[in-house]
Amino acid sequence: MNDKALNLLGLAYRARMIVTGEEIVLQSMRKNRLHLVILSEDASDNTKKKITDKASHYGVPLLIKGERHILGQAIGKSERVVLGVEENGFAKKLQSLLE
Repeated sequence: MNDKALNLLGLAYRARMIVTGEEIVLQSMRKNRLHLVILSEDASDNTKKKITDKASHYGVPLLIKGERHILGQAIGKSERVVLGVEENGFAKKLQSLLE
């Protein structure tokens, strides 16, 4: 992941536009609040399958980027496996930076 994307993740988190944790991301997906899901490359196979299936079912773009410690560090927390972006502007910019 590049520095611009990591900085933008931190900014979005401080703006309360990012949710973390598998269950909270799934809840937000069910309520159609998410515009992007970022999953760490080192997530377990079960987590990858669950998040990938739900993201495709609800039509939410999914990116598998970075490792859990990098995602956590970007938002100033401990390791994070999955992040959900709830604001469309942040989601579009992150997608363009990460693809």
